[in-house]
Amino acid sequence: MATTMIGRVRGVAPPGDEAGFVAWVRPHLPAMARLAGRLAVGADRDDVVQEALARAWSKWGQYDATRGSASAWLLAITADQARKAARRVRPVADLADHDGVAPRADLDARLDVEQALGVLSARQRLAVDCYYFADLSVADTAAVMGCSEGTVKSTLSDARARLRRLLEVSE
Repeated sequence: MATTMIGRVRGVAPPGDEAGFVAWVRPHLPAMARLAGRLAVGADRDDVVQEALARAWSKWGQYDATRGSASAWLLAITADQARKAARRVRPVADLADHDGVAPRADLDARLDVEQALGVLSARQRLAVDCYYFADLSVADTAAVMGCSEGTVKSTLSDARARLRRLLEVSE
């Protein structure tokens, strides 16, 4: 009975309720996958999400809706698992030049943006990834980053200023 009450107070089904967990997590899977893909470059995005889901399942009883949204909680776990996966990735030797399709202009622009994002500090990249790529609010980004909303706004402002300088086109 106590477990059921805790589940109701927190707004989720009680731990052990597999169907409830699946229903609770399902709306957040696309954002988890986007964030994992952005943060764990070189690692398998699906493996990162799977690890995050396993961790969320084991900690589901500790989720407290009064401390943040389900999305922020799940994405914080995903970000943590992505960082761990990125540390485990071994560098792969570059492939030799090969006959391939000529580069496209839009691809070159995307590569410029990716390169510029790579220059940002880890904190700035996390803020940009959460806010712009995972579509989180400032409040949810703050929950994922473990900081205040003001810090997120300042970090995003600094990141945008740096990206503006890095991507400035001079003719």
